[in-house]
Amino acid sequence: MFGKRPTGVSSTQKLRAVPSAPATEPATAPRPSPAPNLAVVKRDEPSSPPPPPAPVAQLITTEQPRSDDYYQTKSMVFGALIEAIDVSQLAKLDTESAREEIRDIVSEIIRLKNVMMSIAEQEDMLDDICNDVLGYGPLEPLLARDDIADVMVNGAQKTYIEVSGKIQLTSVRFRDNSQLMNVCQRIVSQVGRRVDESSPICDARLPDGSRVNVIVPPLAIDGPALTIRKFKKDKLTLDQLTKFGSISQAGAEILKIIGRVRCNVLISGGTGSGKTTLLNCLTRYIDDDERIITCEDAAELQLQQPHVVRLETRPPNLEGQGQVTMRDLVRNCLRMRPERIIVGEVRGPEAFDLLQAMNTGHDGSMGTLHANSPREALSRIESMITMGGFSLPPRTIREMMVSSIDVIVQAARLRDGSRRITHVTEVMGMEGDVIITQDIVVFDMSTEDANGKVMGRHVSTGIGRPRFWERARYFGEASRLAAALDALEQKAQTA
Repeated sequence: MFGKRPTGVSSTQKLRAVPSAPATEPATAPRPSPAPNLAVVKRDEPSSPPPPPAPVAQLITTEQPRSDDYYQTKSMVFGALIEAIDVSQLAKLDTESAREEIRDIVSEIIRLKNVMMSIAEQEDMLDDICNDVLGYGPLEPLLARDDIADVMVNGAQKTYIEVSGKIQLTSVRFRDNSQLMNVCQRIVSQVGRRVDESSPICDARLPDGSRVNVIVPPLAIDGPALTIRKFKKDKLTLDQLTKFGSISQAGAEILKIIGRVRCNVLISGGTGSGKTTLLNCLTRYIDDDERIITCEDAAELQLQQPHVVRLETRPPNLEGQGQVTMRDLVRNCLRMRPERIIVGEVRGPEAFDLLQAMNTGHDGSMGTLHANSPREALSRIESMITMGGFSLPPRTIREMMVSSIDVIVQAARLRDGSRRITHVTEVMGMEGDVIITQDIVVFDMSTEDANGKVMGRHVSTGIGRPRFWERARYFGEASRLAAALDALEQKAQTA
């Protein structure tokens, strides 16, 4: 199966020919007896019952870091493994078969090299080496967990995670910065990008859509910095956000209607507030017969509709040529007969092109941007257009925003780590040079409980008919919208 292993020769016979490997195993080498429950046997186990297992979120922070001797032994075994196998043949196997082959060969190497270690340590080393060869090394256990929102690697020695809105230090570490750099290269090469000294900043994605950012020396002083924004395997819906308390049931109904009736929507919020998750939730209510085109720096949106075209920007090559910017993608969308244009994140002059698309027959377009409030979101749009080199009077830009944007949805991550939708605001018009907005739904924060959790409720501001009422009636959603507004109003009166 492997190129360096002759046909009819077992892996044990091949590995015995590796230089420096002893021909026979000394009597001092550990030879544990095969027991079916050997993996769970503990040395010096007390007679008292074992304590209950700690929560998963705590295990990774209290685990003892591995010693330098462990990493030295692992390097020695890993080097022997590379000499013993043919990597090109390994690449032809499926993941499970390749993992079994690697485990068998590593077990033989550990035996022949007289490596003294417990069964638990041997299992850890087997898993680590398999992850190094086939996956993302020490990151594999973190990426397998669905309760982690972010993985932040600050050099080889420090790795942090975010669980339930709180950042925790883990015991995960890399052998050195070279191993971390190899993992970064493996991730970005999967999407046709590169990261090195000549191109030290890179945005990429994992196969499941998780967003990746890499910055390496000389820009990162203490070694490569890798940041992964993980996506849940089971995509969140507005109904699930309602259970989490991010939005009330009536507020979720209003958002469903906004997505259904083709309102032009901006989702605003700070870093890690859940903008992309909310955008994914809103797009679930787009009709299946609509043609949707998405534009992103790193493709992370996962729309469920059958007619979706996904576009992604491209960085410049080594000669500084071939760059494709977000604005290039948005402008090209207009020639692709879109019905909705979804921009993953508006951060530059593409804001002007998006507003033009919203105002020229592409109703229902959506995008996200960084801002702390709906009012600041409008100011940021104006600033991005101005910095893009457009010599337009401020009033003209504001009139364009008023005629293009229907609703701004504000997301926030509160101090207790929870993520809430704090405002659903519609853009009404202008009075003089000032844009007029009105809130439909707001989050009224009241107090916090003994555990520090922020308490509050989503209430109506008393708006009987929002500006998009006629649009809702055109799509047959007027009665549903009225019922949701009445439910919010009754909740506000009984509170």
